[in-house]
Amino acid sequence: MGGGQAGLAAGYHLRRAGLDFTILDAQPEPGGAWRHGWDSLRLFSPARHSPLPGWPMPRYPGDGYPTAQHVVDYLTAYEKRYELPVERGVRVRSVRRVDSGYDVDGRFAEAVISATGTWWRPFVPALARRLGGRQLHTVQYRNPRQLTGQRVVVVGGGNSGAQIAADLAGHVDLTWITRRPPRYLPDEIDGRTLFGIATHNPGGVGALGDIVAVPPVREARDRGLLTAHPMDRELLAAADTVIWCTGFRPALGHLAPLGLRDHHGRVTGRPRLHLLGYGNWTGPASATLIGVGPTARAAVRTIADEPGAAPRSRSRISRSPST
Repeated sequence: MGGGQAGLAAGYHLRRAGLDFTILDAQPEPGGAWRHGWDSLRLFSPARHSPLPGWPMPRYPGDGYPTAQHVVDYLTAYEKRYELPVERGVRVRSVRRVDSGYDVDGRFAEAVISATGTWWRPFVPALARRLGGRQLHTVQYRNPRQLTGQRVVVVGGGNSGAQIAADLAGHVDLTWITRRPPRYLPDEIDGRTLFGIATHNPGGVGALGDIVAVPPVREARDRGLLTAHPMDRELLAAADTVIWCTGFRPALGHLAPLGLRDHHGRVTGRPRLHLLGYGNWTGPASATLIGVGPTARAAVRTIADEPGAAPRSRSRISRSPST
C-alpha cells in the first residue's frame, strides 16, 4: 500500500524475489508526495547520492541539487523500468486479519507492506484552533506569490520551516518562530553524509543539528534574513497567515482494525505485516530515497522466507471470498 518511493523500493525487491504482488496507490499519478511539495523544494544531495535500489537517479541537468519535479520524473521512469504493477486511485480504508493472511478492503493478501508515508497526515498544534487569520501547513504552501503583501509567521525549526522561511524572506513581512534557537548542521553536510550517520550511529543526526544548510537556506541565513523568534502568541495573533511547519505523523489509519498500538502508544508488529518508510523507527533513514532500499530488502526477504511463499504464475493479491 503506497506507490511512492518506499512502495517502489519494495516492488523492486518483490520483483527480484519472484513473488507476485500488486502496489495499491491512492494517487492518480506517479511521484508520491514529491508531486505535492512547494515549488522551490529540492533534495539535500546530488542525484548520484539519491538512488532507489537497482537504478541510480539520472543526473540533474541544472545547477545545484535536484528539484522535486526531477524526483517525480525519476520515480515515474523507475516504475516503468521495472514494470511494477501499480493500481492507481485505490485508497485503502481498512486492513483486517483473516485466516492465512489479510483482508485489504475486500482483497485477500498473504502478506502486506504498508508504505503510505506521513505527508498525508500533517500535524498542527491545538493552538492553531484558537487563532484567527489564515492557517496553513507545510503541505499547503507553494510559493511567495500566494502570500504577497501579508504578515506571515512560519512556525518550525526543522528543515521545512527553514526552507519555507528562506523562500519567503524578502517577499513578505516575515516572522520565523522556533521552539529553540535554530541549529544548522555544518555547511558541508548533505543528505549523503546524513544517511551515513543515521546508518552507523544509533544516536542519529540529532546531536549535530536540525537544519541542513541547503544553498537557499545558507544564502538567506548569511544575509541576515533568517532571524528566529521564540514562541509568541501575540505574533501569531497579529499574522495574516501562519504556516505550521510542525511535522507529520505516520498515515496508519487503514491499519486501525489490527490494533497495532500497545498501551504506551507504540506500534507493534504482526505476522507478514511490514511497515516501511515512516521514519527512523522503521529503519535508519527509511523515509529517504537512499535509505528506504535496505529496509525494503529486509522486509521482502522476510516475506520470501515464509513457508508457502514460493512464486506463482498469478497474482497473490486477489479478491477475497465473501466474509
